[in-house]
Amino acid sequence: MKRAALVAALASCVPPQGGTHRAEWISDTSSFGAQPAARATTIADRYAAIATQIITAARADRGAYLKLAHLTDRIGHRLAGSPGLERAVAWAAEAMKQDGHDTRTEKVMVPHWVRGTEDVALVTPVARPLRVLGLGGSVSTPKGGITAPVVVITSFAELDAKAASIKGAIVLYDVALPPYSADKGSGYGDVVPYRSRGASRAAKLGAVAVLVRSVTAHSLQTPHTGAMSYDPDQPKIPAASVTTEDAMLIARLAAQGPVTVRMKLESRQLPDAESANVIGELRGSEKPDEIVVIGAHIDSWDVGQGAHDDGAGCVTMMQALTVLKQLGLAPKRTIRVVLFTNEENGLRGATAYAKDHAAELPKTVFAVESDSGGYSPRMLGLQTKPEVSAPALARITDILTLLRPLGVTRVVPG
Repeated sequence: MKRAALVAALASCVPPQGGTHRAEWISDTSSFGAQPAARATTIADRYAAIATQIITAARADRGAYLKLAHLTDRIGHRLAGSPGLERAVAWAAEAMKQDGHDTRTEKVMVPHWVRGTEDVALVTPVARPLRVLGLGGSVSTPKGGITAPVVVITSFAELDAKAASIKGAIVLYDVALPPYSADKGSGYGDVVPYRSRGASRAAKLGAVAVLVRSVTAHSLQTPHTGAMSYDPDQPKIPAASVTTEDAMLIARLAAQGPVTVRMKLESRQLPDAESANVIGELRGSEKPDEIVVIGAHIDSWDVGQGAHDDGAGCVTMMQALTVLKQLGLAPKRTIRVVLFTNEENGLRGATAYAKDHAAELPKTVFAVESDSGGYSPRMLGLQTKPEVSAPALARITDILTLLRPLGVTRVVPG
């Protein structure tokens, strides 16, 4: 929350009494380049006092934690189409209204997938239940389930190489997520395609179902669900995640001989349901039509409370706006909190926002998203249009010097 409040403030705020600082914070190049260092007055210099004020207030504030406790303890999971999501939407709108923000909801129709009975087990060479979670959007198995041999795959290249053995089999994608590295990040983007696209890739070769090693580097026999999608040109086959331990078990057994698995999923895809994006604003004093968006997604998966993904992001953004308001900081541009619905299994909220606010997008000068859990911040990822990447990176690097007391020291482009 401290990071979000500070970055939003520096993108849009000025002290209430005004000042002479020009707002073109990307195109202004006075603080970098060939100019003598003594001449430059950086954004960090200009806003040092305000940054200290925000950090001090945010560190003493408990509002975000109290909001998260309510969201997770009293509302719980919030999968698209569920009553929990709509309770969360109503609660978030009311909470921001009570904090004094201009608040509204914007209707979005979302997919309504419902998890049913999930029963998967090893049949041979040993009989043993497997801990699984159906992937979001998966079709069900035929009535009575599927029993089939398993083919273990560690890459899409290996899948293609073993094409002759895939027909009629259950494919296990045994692709491990590497431990987090400060240099390389989580590796999530390299591994998650096996979950999101693996079913259709296997179905193209005749597979009857897929199991996917959970996309996590740490496990205590805990399966991880997640989104998957189907290629409309391929048959839809059932898909579920298994724990990292069970994936390794199957792989060890398969290295010694044939392995058979029985799989039964009873998921259902119901008609689309009504939901909403939640929007709260602190209106700009000088350029209210220019917008800084700070966002997170309010939905979650159905097998937990959604505390990290993405309850923490939601309350971070909500309370960031509230801290600025409590401090009496007047944003030059409008700061808009957007809590997107249906990020997990459809991205309908983000798609609807982009469509409904298409006329505003050219004047959306900065956007910050929090969807990496409620951890101590360490870096900021930056995506820009290529033509402004260099000055934007210089500006954000400058701003981040103000976040050093919080441990934020890096900007990662891309």
